[in-house]
Amino acid sequence: MLSAVEILSNIYWVGAVDWNIRYFHGPAFSTHQGTTYNAYLIKDEKTALVDTVYQPFTQDLIKNIEEVSSLSSIDYIVVNHIESDHSGAFPEIMRLAPQAQVYCTQKAAEGLNKLYGGNWEFNIIKTGDEISLGGKTLRFIEAPMLHWPDSMFTYCPEASLLLPNDAFGQHIASSSRFDDGVDLPQLMDEAAKYYANILYPFSALVARKLNELSGLEIKMIAPSHGVIWRSHPDKIVEAYSRWSGGKSKPKAVVVYDTMWGSTEKMALTLLDTLMEQGVEAKLVKMSISDRNDVIKEILDAKALLVGSPTFNRDFLPSLSAFLDDVKGLKPKSKIGAAFGSFGWGGGALKGIEEKLQEAGVELIQPGIGVKWAPTEEELTSCRELAMKVAERLNRE
Repeated sequence: MLSAVEILSNIYWVGAVDWNIRYFHGPAFSTHQGTTYNAYLIKDEKTALVDTVYQPFTQDLIKNIEEVSSLSSIDYIVVNHIESDHSGAFPEIMRLAPQAQVYCTQKAAEGLNKLYGGNWEFNIIKTGDEISLGGKTLRFIEAPMLHWPDSMFTYCPEASLLLPNDAFGQHIASSSRFDDGVDLPQLMDEAAKYYANILYPFSALVARKLNELSGLEIKMIAPSHGVIWRSHPDKIVEAYSRWSGGKSKPKAVVVYDTMWGSTEKMALTLLDTLMEQGVEAKLVKMSISDRNDVIKEILDAKALLVGSPTFNRDFLPSLSAFLDDVKGLKPKSKIGAAFGSFGWGGGALKGIEEKLQEAGVELIQPGIGVKWAPTEEELTSCRELAMKVAERLNRE
């Protein structure tokens, strides 16, 4: 259990570290590195608590608050987002600090009462509203659908501190609370995975919010998951700008599964040809891979090639969750194609192409289907597809 950490003068991290969680949002998101539930206590003439923690970690939050203050001294509670990992301790904190005034969006107020069966009173905020703590000010910025309708950011201009809840977060459990205390490439990798699997479908909103934030002086970004951006806030803001703009590099991801090796031969031929053409390429066999990690690989790739043999007149079940995610996340500005083998009847290509098109992926050509095992001539067709993809990637 970590103690409270002073991140700036009289501003404290009072959250909790979850070392053992391996799946988030139910089974929807893998968290190989664990996560944190970050809450922040700001002390001045008045004291404000910004966000709480997941309910099983309520006592960690209470202990950390009491290390630097008392629950009876909390004047304001700011709820940036009502999802249970951030609001689970809210009812208990309200029981222990009934004097505190709560500030949140209208959607958050409605959701908190429904989630927890409460009858609390709320101060409803709009963008630009502020509360004074004395020497410090908290300014509120509505951020609907980043990533829930209730979401908002809190900004302290005197400290140049942004508290954006889920935005700029990562799922990392660490003994350090800051970006300069962990491996930076690993941190950026986890931040990319977080963006790709959670914020991808809201990229247009992210881009607009970044433009809105550009007028603020931001020296530190303290999200509600992972570490605090103390030394490299510019890196995560630049990455969000790149990701939300759909910028990619000449990279292709070949995702497949196979029954008796025929589709795998096609996948390997595509991979080898792409690499021969100077394209960065990644090969993923879905049945032994984590789909959230694969979605992260797609974030900066221009091309997505998906292959499967036909099974029950469709693609293999091991690809279903991945393709459903791609459809729901709608990655921007991607090209793609389908490939695979079949025996007496097809179906996999049609199913894959439908999913890719529903995701907004531009199909570069009709899929390549081979009966039973690929001949050398059919493998040449795979090479020609890879060369077409490489030409497109190297041209752009």
